[in-house]
Amino acid sequence: MSIMNSDGSSVRFFSTRDAPPDPLRGERIAVLGFGHLGRPLAMNRRNSGVSSLVVGNIADEYAEQAAAEGFSVLSIGEATAASDVVLMLLPDEVLPEVFAADIVPNLSLGSAIAFASGYNLAYGLIEPPPGVDLLLLAPRMGGENARQRFLNGQGFFAYLAVEQDASGKAWARLLGLADLAGILRAGALELDARREADIDLFVEQSIGAALGVSIMLAFSIGVEAGIPPEAMVVEMYMSEEMESVHRAFREEGFFRSSGAHGPTAMYGGYLRTMELLQSELSSKFHETLNQIRSGAFARQFQAERKSGYPTLSIAQAFSMDDHPQTQAEERVRALLGHARHDETVS
Repeated sequence: MSIMNSDGSSVRFFSTRDAPPDPLRGERIAVLGFGHLGRPLAMNRRNSGVSSLVVGNIADEYAEQAAAEGFSVLSIGEATAASDVVLMLLPDEVLPEVFAADIVPNLSLGSAIAFASGYNLAYGLIEPPPGVDLLLLAPRMGGENARQRFLNGQGFFAYLAVEQDASGKAWARLLGLADLAGILRAGALELDARREADIDLFVEQSIGAALGVSIMLAFSIGVEAGIPPEAMVVEMYMSEEMESVHRAFREEGFFRSSGAHGPTAMYGGYLRTMELLQSELSSKFHETLNQIRSGAFARQFQAERKSGYPTLSIAQAFSMDDHPQTQAEERVRALLGHARHDETVS
């Protein structure tokens, strides 16, 4: 079905009713990369009845796990050559090198490649060959949750697109893959690879960055002002109040859910929101999006990989166990666990 927007444009939405009957009969499927998303998607499809499925992976602990869980494990090149439909679940920054060396030479005419991210297509980091279907199947859910929601019968949301239809059956293949993974139980929007990559990076680097900075600053300033660190982490996220706020966004709507807050919260929130809207935040978000859309960020990240991830190593250091915020979380977690234990015992 199509959803009409106020400007007259429309976007297609897919559900289980759009899944073609048995679209992948006789098709051999490969999952390249048995990591945090590859594993659940492979297991979901196996549970959906896909028997001709192999895993392509380098010889590491993920390959060992795949073999231990009953999958046939081949090298990436061998898995590509043995398959009609290839699901690309390798890290974005690794894919360009692997794609040229191991995937393109082993593709068969009329086969299909399904990307879990539009990143490499969007920013010109790979050169897909003609004569194959290029599909986008981009889940909007982490791997563990994607697996659990599949087992619960709920499914999970995704973006879908056909970037190149060489076989004449690209949409049937794509909708079949989405249905077998459990995606169409929740639904999927049609969104091309370029806009999927743009929105994915933009939200991570705008909302994600602003939220992270806000939490760290609020913790430091609050503790300096004499508020217990345990109270700060409870107030900001450990009480699950923030999760209920996001649930209200989803169920009631972003603006409509504001009525669930008291007058004090609404009044103070409105004042500070107006102040932030007049700050440099908007221009910074525009600058971030422009850097993403120009491909500058993708080129910067490829250079980061070639240099051995020096900046990423600094970012990972933020997870330090000896940080006061981490220590406060652990103390609150221990108290919450003790409370649950007392409740169970009683």
